[in-house]
Amino acid sequence: MINTFNAIRALIKKELLTLFKEPANRIILFVPALLQSLLFGYGATYDLTNVPYAVLDQSKSETSQSIISHISGTGVFHLTHQLSSTTEIAEVIENEQAILVMVFQSDFEQKLARQQPTSIQMLLDGRNSTTAGLASAYIQAIIGKVNQSFGTKENQIQLITRAWYNPNLESRWNIMPGLIAMLSMIQTLLIAALSVAREREQGTFDQLLVTPLTPIQILIGKAVPAITIGLIQSSVVLLIIRFWFNIPMAGSLLDLYLGLLIFTIAVVGVGLSISAISLSMQQAMLYTFLIIMPMTLLSGLLTPVKNMPDVLQTATYANPLRFGLDISRRVYLEGTAITELTSSIWPLLIMAAVTIPLASWMFRHRLS
Repeated sequence: MINTFNAIRALIKKELLTLFKEPANRIILFVPALLQSLLFGYGATYDLTNVPYAVLDQSKSETSQSIISHISGTGVFHLTHQLSSTTEIAEVIENEQAILVMVFQSDFEQKLARQQPTSIQMLLDGRNSTTAGLASAYIQAIIGKVNQSFGTKENQIQLITRAWYNPNLESRWNIMPGLIAMLSMIQTLLIAALSVAREREQGTFDQLLVTPLTPIQILIGKAVPAITIGLIQSSVVLLIIRFWFNIPMAGSLLDLYLGLLIFTIAVVGVGLSISAISLSMQQAMLYTFLIIMPMTLLSGLLTPVKNMPDVLQTATYANPLRFGLDISRRVYLEGTAITELTSSIWPLLIMAAVTIPLASWMFRHRLS
């Protein structure tokens, strides 16, 4: 057992030395994450057109139903939940079942009848800051039209907005925490994909085969450096977000890193599978870059998954980045504990449980 551990440790050391011995490699490993964090932070914006919303209508009045009909009639807003109490609001927002919640007080209709100013409360999910900002503007315009149609004085119905998790609705607050997972994934996937392919291309593959290590032990030795680099890169991005852009972190570092560790293991499993089927570094790089763009587009970084067609929504369940983004955003912005993220943790564990043994099997298949 001790000899096996020492052999794996030696292989890990050899992999790390191979990665870091060239100055160019050290630059490639860390500078892109640094630059991309800054570029995304300053330059990335996006617009959305599908807004799921919920309603808590305590007045049950004709006026409130008319306003809801106006909102749903735009084609942009889709009513997903009719709530019965204020305790249900947090659940639909936290679970991303609704981007906003409209709340009509029980005396809403009575105040209108008495020509008294009344208000509608709108709670926004600030994690989707662009959507939330556009939604607020849309509904402000709708309320203005409703005021005119009722013949009431200007602004008699007032809209009071409150954004959760992102009070100022800055798109940077939504994008940047997602980069903790996304930017590290690119390098981690590439390092893992090149690990075995590099041995074949450099002619050291046969030397690796005559060692007493089993294929799974060799894969462990290849996986640990990639996981380590991925977590270091996540840390670089995290420091930039927290101390350069001053985006406050609501959650626990321990919860964040536990989630990132599981995410990185799943990504490394995909990378090792690519490496096991690749005969050269060129093939490994080609396969890697071939899947990075679809993984990014289907992750929910730029467009919510619920905006995608049903077929693509199903495909995202095979994408580790989707769940890595969910973990990093919810822990960073909401302060969600890792125990409450089982819906994202289990898919990643399943991916790791499938891809790593698959890579080991393909590795053995290549040996035969």
